[in-house]
Amino acid sequence: MEKDTLEKVVQLRKNLHQEPELSGKETKTAEKILSFFEPLKPDRTIAKLGGNGVVFHFKGDEAGPKTLFRAELDGLPIPEKGKSSHKSKFEGLSHTCGHDGHMAIIAGLGLYLSKNRPRKGEVVLLFQPAEETGEGAEKVLADKKFKELEFDYAFALHNLPGYDKNQIILKKGTFAAASKGMVVELTGNTSHAAHPEDGNSPAEAMSKMIVALQKLPDAMKHFSLITVVHAVLGEITFGTTPGKATIRATLRAFDNEVMEKLQDYAEKLMISIAKDYGLTIQVGYTEEFAATINDPEAWNFANEAAKKLKLKTKHIRIPFRWSEDFGQFSKVTKTLLFGIGSGKKHPQLHDGNYDFPDDILPTGLNLFTQIIEEIHQ
Repeated sequence: MEKDTLEKVVQLRKNLHQEPELSGKETKTAEKILSFFEPLKPDRTIAKLGGNGVVFHFKGDEAGPKTLFRAELDGLPIPEKGKSSHKSKFEGLSHTCGHDGHMAIIAGLGLYLSKNRPRKGEVVLLFQPAEETGEGAEKVLADKKFKELEFDYAFALHNLPGYDKNQIILKKGTFAAASKGMVVELTGNTSHAAHPEDGNSPAEAMSKMIVALQKLPDAMKHFSLITVVHAVLGEITFGTTPGKATIRATLRAFDNEVMEKLQDYAEKLMISIAKDYGLTIQVGYTEEFAATINDPEAWNFANEAAKKLKLKTKHIRIPFRWSEDFGQFSKVTKTLLFGIGSGKKHPQLHDGNYDFPDDILPTGLNLFTQIIEEIHQ
């Protein structure tokens, strides 16, 4: 990475870090990205994609494949604890997942492409909204402006604390798990707390459900996990037995089909318990992420690029349990999501002390650039 390019992307990264915006509200972030790309003269720019998404096209003179590189626009509702000069200006909001760094890397790719158009095919840079809620990729893919675009490959990266700085983490097949939030709402009948027999409290059913949900994966042949994350019973009123309860749990699996089975089993189990207790039940889902599945061909491009750049790589065998909505792209094209180590002792993602390490920016940009060289030159 040229010194001038590095200075520009670091400055952009810090600027983005200071003003994080939540999923679906990334208006100013998108404006900053549009402003950064304006002098780069992309061949086509699409704004307001799937919400606040922005896309930039850089076309070659010859026919060839079309490749997408993606970054995320959104921040998190997490207070930042650090004391850096570029600390978030917004109380309770932060870029503690590193999306500011991911955006800076893709912006650096824009600087490169403005001077080095692909010889063949087309490179498309996407700044996607609402990754953290699992809604952004799906909305982008459903947008009419995006539906007309067909891609041969899609690439993305994520910084990973706990790994050596600048180490490239690769895996064929599933890289990150599918997940979804399950919301179970129970309705019985209230009564005076002195006469609980006159009502129908969901307390006992709720307790059984919490235990049953977390034990259910034990009966599955393949990896799955259910974590109860929140439960509410009744109201804080000591004279009344509760009449309502809500349980929220996160379902996870490494395979989309296993996720479907897990959801089906969990739902049937909840309905069965509710029926036993004479309760009305409603089951809904939120924050749904498909499994991110790395294609062997896309994997090979990144693996060869890492070799040519003489980067240290780590080939993992077990997928990550966390989820990434880049998995939606895995459903429609050949994808690769890989990791870049942020440092073994670097604060973890979503920690208030986390700040994207600028010294891994060149690694991400160089690897993406090398992939472009392999596919489009």
